[in-house]
Amino acid sequence: MRHEQNQRGVTLLEAMIVVALIGMMAGLSYPAVSSGLDTLRLRSTSDAIVSFLNIALDHADRRQQAVEVIISPRENLLLSRTADLGFMRRLEIPVQLRIVSVQPVLPTGLDPGEPRHFVLYPGGSVPRIGIEIATFQGRKRLVSVDPVTGSPGASQ
Repeated sequence: MRHEQNQRGVTLLEAMIVVALIGMMAGLSYPAVSSGLDTLRLRSTSDAIVSFLNIALDHADRRQQAVEVIISPRENLLLSRTADLGFMRRLEIPVQLRIVSVQPVLPTGLDPGEPRHFVLYPGGSVPRIGIEIATFQGRKRLVSVDPVTGSPGASQ
């Protein structure tokens, strides 16, 4: 009489090979996933800045009130408010990004990290405002207000 042993399962060597392959695949795909997240975060933040500036411009026109826009690169913060503080908005830039520069560029000798103040007058011309944001890996995006059309937009 013949007795068959039916052995099922995975040997330790097979399990180690599978784990090593999974580790290699994860290691190879991590930079692409990380880059994709940075690009998504950059795009999302630039859209939030465009929306923030649109709301400030719209409030100045509709309510016929001057709106002050404060951009603070050091604090990674945008703030808009009216003189009576009846309107106030705050936008904090995510910690994975930073405000690199604010345009127009300041004359030499002035600290670029100091808050910049812009005033949006109702019915007046829109000041040229540019906010450059970047990831820590060096990807950049510029959000600017076109002084001719008065509408904000983002560019690479």
